[in-house]
Amino acid sequence: MKRSTYHRINIDGCEMFYRQAGEPTKPILLLLHGFPSSSHMFRDLMPLLADRFHLVAPDIPGFGQSQAPSRENFAYTFDNLAHCIKSFIEVLGFERFTLYAFDIGAPIGFRIAMEYPERVTAIISQNGNAYEEGLSDVWNPIKRYWSEPTVANRDALREIMKPPAIRWQYEHGVSDLSTVSPDGYSLDAFYMARPDAEEIQLDIALDYASNVALYPMFQRYLRQNQPKFLAIWGDKDPFFLPAGAEAFKRDLPNAEIRFVDTGHFALETHAFEVATAIVNFLT
Repeated sequence: MKRSTYHRINIDGCEMFYRQAGEPTKPILLLLHGFPSSSHMFRDLMPLLADRFHLVAPDIPGFGQSQAPSRENFAYTFDNLAHCIKSFIEVLGFERFTLYAFDIGAPIGFRIAMEYPERVTAIISQNGNAYEEGLSDVWNPIKRYWSEPTVANRDALREIMKPPAIRWQYEHGVSDLSTVSPDGYSLDAFYMARPDAEEIQLDIALDYASNVALYPMFQRYLRQNQPKFLAIWGDKDPFFLPAGAEAFKRDLPNAEIRFVDTGHFALETHAFEVATAIVNFLT
């Protein structure tokens, strides 16, 4: 069962795609991807863990192979995206699971953890932020959009949706670029070129402000529940700084904080190291 299988399921009228690997009787590891990727980002990690866990990685609505409902019928907010993932969890019947959250998957994951504190047995944050000191200066144009959601400020963000910027996200901070497969950023660029994809992502970028507003609630959840927690980050991430990983220690004194020598998409270059850290952490 190390080989992944691929599935589609209807969740609240939205067709969602997911991949899974490992025996269903094993402990569940729910994998939440980030921007602008999809569950494809876990293609190297899943076979490394499938002998120990049942891994399930959905494509968030609007990403990858999942349906992208029209913006007229679906508001692309983090509350709505989290609701879709919660419904996904209910339909698949996950009673207890470990949460792996990356990038925009993190605020979705923290919403789920607050909703189901008794179900989330552990959290793995891979470059998944919950503290303001983790936000780098790269966020400044996005912050301007939050404070002034004008057409000009929205248009100023369009370059980050283009193929060169997507590739930069994969390669920035990587010491040996020959270790970065073009598959990831090429597939992301393909998905981003679909009709309305750019507008959907700009809507999501605008609503990211809701996550920053919720950081105190995320932190309170961590303090009150003390979940078993691993933060494993690429230490040269241009978006989420190492200080964001270290900040988890304030609320979770027993959290494990680990860094790998790479950028934002750590699994592209360090899947084996991340898998080893997960096995040691969970077993």
